[in-house]
Amino acid sequence: MSEKRIFVRDLAVGAQVNECFLLAQASKGQARNGPFWTLKLQDATGTIEAKLWSPAAGAFEEISAGQFVLASGVVNTFRDQPQLNLDGLELLGPSPEGVDHGLFLPQSAEKPECLLAALEELLAANIGHAPWRRFCRKVLGDPEIREKLLAAPGAKAMHHAYRGGLLEHTLSVCRVALSLCQLYPALDRDTLLASAAFHDLGKAWELTAGLTRDYTDEGQMLGHIMLGMSVLEPFLRKAKDLEPGLVLHFRHMLVSHHGELEYGSPRAPMTPEAMILHFADNIDAKVQQFSQVVEDPEKTGVVGYVRGLDRYVFNPVRVRPETPPAKKPQEKGPAQCSLLSKA
Repeated sequence: MSEKRIFVRDLAVGAQVNECFLLAQASKGQARNGPFWTLKLQDATGTIEAKLWSPAAGAFEEISAGQFVLASGVVNTFRDQPQLNLDGLELLGPSPEGVDHGLFLPQSAEKPECLLAALEELLAANIGHAPWRRFCRKVLGDPEIREKLLAAPGAKAMHHAYRGGLLEHTLSVCRVALSLCQLYPALDRDTLLASAAFHDLGKAWELTAGLTRDYTDEGQMLGHIMLGMSVLEPFLRKAKDLEPGLVLHFRHMLVSHHGELEYGSPRAPMTPEAMILHFADNIDAKVQQFSQVVEDPEKTGVVGYVRGLDRYVFNPVRVRPETPPAKKPQEKGPAQCSLLSKA
């Protein structure tokens, strides 16, 4: 194959395309004039929907995702989103000669290995309770778990849906939780951080991490909460120095982190730490959904519709970062003076 020249990020309306992409999804439909195919084409820079209409669509009885294709056509718009209107499609199979898979699989901006190292460092530096620190070190040190985490996406499509996405999301949730613990020092920071580190661990077994992202049989049947608990249970049983009450709270935070029964949590949060984990998880997922649709930060206004948020996203004018003003001496309020006088 010739070298890839055009990427999804380069596809402007009106552009003529004749390029290799990874086929992420394929579904067949029926129109009045015959069958048609709706495809999702992917490379490392993003995805684009493509349509193959009759009569060309009739040449394909079956098109399966997880293979490479040579697609030709023109870029149009549909519902304010770019769409590739195909006039030609060649199926190249899952492993054509000369194809660099790294050009077609999206990955976190920071290397997954660096994200994992940062997660380990955060836990080691901020968990004071030695049994929890040892527990986290043993889980993250397990070879199978490490391999799974490095490749795992954070979701199939909604947020962090790329290699390293699960680690990126997990690290952010830990950082949000840590910040809230500084604001509310009465929280059990150690148990909260341990649960934040592993709240979505089951996604590494729930989702495939190869050429396509899809649910495994276990993911469909059990879901990531139960899968994560089953992976962690042997480590919890071996952690004899962890108090039963701490383990109970840890388990509760994992099973309640979706917040509501209708969102897949077997239990709703019953402690402030469990509620904070739920909101930290939701905050990071939602912020990422907003930010991923903003392709040009300089372009303000409505930038696209996000199905997972069920709304159009607006990129506002923002204050540009400036040199912070010199700090003025902080005035002492009455409460501060009263505390100082008692010291």
